[in-house]
Amino acid sequence: MNVVTPPLLVARNQDALSWFLRDCKEQASRDQHYKVASISLEIKHIDPLAVLDSIYEEDEIHFYMENGVHEEAIAGADAIVSASFEGPGRFKAAKKFTQSILENSIVTGDLEIPFSGPHFFCAFTFYNESSEEDYFAPATVFVPRWQVSRSGGKYGAVANILIDEESDLKVIADRIWKAHHKFSSFNYDTGKKILKVDAASEGTISDVGGEGSYEKAVRIALHKIGAGNYDKIVLARALDIKRSTPVDPLASLNKLRRIYSDCYVFSIANGEKQSFIGASPERLLKIHGQELKTEAIAGSAPRGQTASEDAVLAQALLNCEKDLREHKLVIDSIARRLLEVGIHAQIEPIPALLQLSNVQHLRSLISGEMPKDKHLTDILAVLHPTPAVGGTPRAKAMLEIKKLEVFERGLYAGVVGWLNCHGDGEMVVAIRSALINGSNARLYAGNGIVQGSDPKMEKMETDLKLRAMLETIH
Repeated sequence: MNVVTPPLLVARNQDALSWFLRDCKEQASRDQHYKVASISLEIKHIDPLAVLDSIYEEDEIHFYMENGVHEEAIAGADAIVSASFEGPGRFKAAKKFTQSILENSIVTGDLEIPFSGPHFFCAFTFYNESSEEDYFAPATVFVPRWQVSRSGGKYGAVANILIDEESDLKVIADRIWKAHHKFSSFNYDTGKKILKVDAASEGTISDVGGEGSYEKAVRIALHKIGAGNYDKIVLARALDIKRSTPVDPLASLNKLRRIYSDCYVFSIANGEKQSFIGASPERLLKIHGQELKTEAIAGSAPRGQTASEDAVLAQALLNCEKDLREHKLVIDSIARRLLEVGIHAQIEPIPALLQLSNVQHLRSLISGEMPKDKHLTDILAVLHPTPAVGGTPRAKAMLEIKKLEVFERGLYAGVVGWLNCHGDGEMVVAIRSALINGSNARLYAGNGIVQGSDPKMEKMETDLKLRAMLETIH
């Protein structure tokens, strides 16, 4: 990656912008390879979701992720370069793709602000291979044409442009100049749509596989756990919603953001009119510099209606032998897999509570130091899927999931997130989620099954988890 400082900041001075673009074109001509020109600018204020909502097109690829607790949000759309991969080598292929793009990237602007420079937005399905039912490739990576972000009190906009020796620099410069003024004082067009999800819309809700199919799968899994086939398996349920009117994914996303601000709210669209949205409590991986952070989340209980009831439920969860045993399986697996790539995990000694608006979990924070020769995708390749969404032993559990679940997971329990030009990034587990496809939506939620699980209670816990998406879509 080449960092360029023009005489004056790009896009705040047209002469400097022209100088920068000419330099990019000269390098593209010299190397006989296109260049990704990336211009980052700090702006006074912008709301990434409001921007995405204002200019949303259902047939355009986009990415959005926000965490209200961390006061961070990022959105991008309209890919200038993208790639998809499948098979066991998909993470390695994604790494190679990002590195090849960065080798031909030229960046400039306000590079000290958060989320500056070109970002790669990523989605990885649960399994390495795709099926006829999947709307997303096993691995999708793209660089957006535009990107906006906020982090604390800092706001930024990034323009990414493909430049080759045939590029018309005047047209590109005019487009960037107009975009700069647009994002500096964005018109959110509040009259474009009413951000309301019509809960009274006519439609049907049905369990994929039929009523009772989930409890049946849990009973089969418990029998195999008792026979020693595996220690834990995560089984998911899916609900199909069929409405008389189209589901607006961004209207649902706005409601998720408001109700579940303590989660990672996300959306990724494939550019073919399907979107995958959700409100996930689980960060799989965050890398900043040489610091790696992940977490183990397993074991759950409902929230109480009063402080006393909530405290009783929390105390029962913290002392539940079944949930603590399930939680330890996740911790041990993560620590063992991190060690495979040379990371010695630092683990909180006692699980704490992660209390969300409708459910509470056991959570243990895990950290470590990134080896200098490792990339974020190298860590993803060994961590995904953790026993929190797959099971243990992993290979046996993943094969069994295919047998016991009556639907394809696709992006459910997969990974969505971003990585930047410095190797930093954040990936979350795509749970508490839904696939939006026109007037249809498929909602997903799962639960970990271990010895001592009760089919009826596991079904009730998935009801609790599905509530997040049901409240926002139907």
